[in-house]
Amino acid sequence: MVPEMRNAFNKQFSDSTYAHLLAELNQNFTGAIDFRVAETAVFLDPHCNKQMLETCNYIIDTISHSNFIPKTDVAIPPNKNVPNQTAHPHFLAFDFGICLNEKNEIVPQLIEMQGFPSLFGYQVLLDDAMRSSYDIPAPNSAYYSGLNKTSYLQKLQSIIVGNHHPKNVVLLEIKPHTQKTRIDFYATSAYTGIAIVCITEIIKEGVTLFYTNGAGEKIEIKRIYNRIIFDELDQMPQNIKAAGQFLFENIAVEWAGHPNWFYRISKFTMPLLQHPNIPASFYINELASIPEDLENYVLKPLFSFAGAGVLIDVTKTDIESLADPANWMLQKKVNYAPVIQTPTTPAKVEIRLLYLWEHGDDRPFPAINIARLSKGKMIGVRFNQNETWVGGSIAYAPSNSEITNGEDSSNTSHK
Repeated sequence: MVPEMRNAFNKQFSDSTYAHLLAELNQNFTGAIDFRVAETAVFLDPHCNKQMLETCNYIIDTISHSNFIPKTDVAIPPNKNVPNQTAHPHFLAFDFGICLNEKNEIVPQLIEMQGFPSLFGYQVLLDDAMRSSYDIPAPNSAYYSGLNKTSYLQKLQSIIVGNHHPKNVVLLEIKPHTQKTRIDFYATSAYTGIAIVCITEIIKEGVTLFYTNGAGEKIEIKRIYNRIIFDELDQMPQNIKAAGQFLFENIAVEWAGHPNWFYRISKFTMPLLQHPNIPASFYINELASIPEDLENYVLKPLFSFAGAGVLIDVTKTDIESLADPANWMLQKKVNYAPVIQTPTTPAKVEIRLLYLWEHGDDRPFPAINIARLSKGKMIGVRFNQNETWVGGSIAYAPSNSEITNGEDSSNTSHK
């Protein structure tokens, strides 16, 4: 996206530098990366970067409005409503496809969003490995809001751990050591000092939760960094689903990433938004009629994750046969631009901007990003794994000092 930087990177690239990148990523967590790591970083055009941040500000205006919670109450299934919802989400992720518009201009288009944690720990590890393996020229940075590695990790620590000792905070997941994102769990644990705990290992006594540490001590849990997606929990055997019932009870814990925000801020939110960088989206159950030009739409489940259930070549029959149309939406297709020059065919890219929201703040702030490269129809680390120069990556922008926390934050720093 920045031609001179792309050309310089491609010239310096070699199989040995890529091998060094993988070795750096694996040196402390051998075998924990269960997805393809792309050979290259992404170099963001400043204008495109600014467009994404401005679009996020528009979305945050919507999320921050007093009517947002009443509007999105219906998004939470009655049997999935978790007590003690926090005033706001602690984590936000906005996925932008880098696309071509009708004028053949490169523009970002919002593909989806989530009020749920993403790879907040792993991306720090990836940035270090990228800089150790390749020449990433200054002042390019993957961090936003004036943050660097040290200040970013301080913010992450504060939001995940709160006012507690790290031993009383757990990263909670289903079978965490078999998840594709386990490298992020290990990195997060290493950076924050919190334990990684499976939902089946929780001990409940009254309203208090405990886990057993490596020394066999029973430790009280005072705060949960939640990584459980309920859609995945629903697909588990009965004994695992039963182990998770405490989530829906009035337990004495704080949440870093309350589960209700997964439903409120999701693809469910997209039909509520109108913006040039957000494709038009419609709830299936509210369609007056099915569009005739379905080749221009994609069918998406509202609450799936990792691209599950998305139908690109949608037909009228697909829509009419939906058992639960209220949980699906039609979204206008976007035209991904093959903007990343590689030794073979160009790659398409999505940028995920990751935001953190501190307790007591009016708005979240952009913190770091994820890039994902693809040469197929779908973007994501689980797709087109037989290709090269595809997979998970990170993006660099020319400056990390521009504050984009809303118009009232122009003089604010998160250093």
